Amino acid sequence: MGTEQSTAEILDRLAAVIESRRGQSTDLSYVARLLARGDDAVLKKVGEEATELVMAGKDGERLRIVEEMADLWFHCLIVLAHYGLRPSDVLMELRRREGISGIDEKAARQDGLRIEAERK
Repeated sequence: MGTEQSTAEILDRLAAVIESRRGQSTDLSYVARLLARGDDAVLKKVGEEATELVMAGKDGERLRIVEEMADLWFHCLIVLAHYGLRPSDVLMELRRREGISGIDEKAARQDGLRIEAERK
């Protein structure tokens, strides 16, 4: 286990690299270029990567599924950085949801949205 890294460590390291690219030359850094283009560009790229993952899944190509998932995760990390968030924020939310039925968790979110809407 000495060289094995946790998923959280890998995600944190990638997040740090992404954050270090912010403000760098857009001619030299893909991440800097994407971040500089703003919300729409960053979010559109996630949509594109998600679509590519869906297509790989439909084709049943296991290696391509892994490759496209890696692309999607990477671009999701860029979204987190764009909004000032870290992978640990997502991991804490997943930890909070652990052991809760997906149906129950979704219902609780919908109840919360309904209560919030009623307050307005």
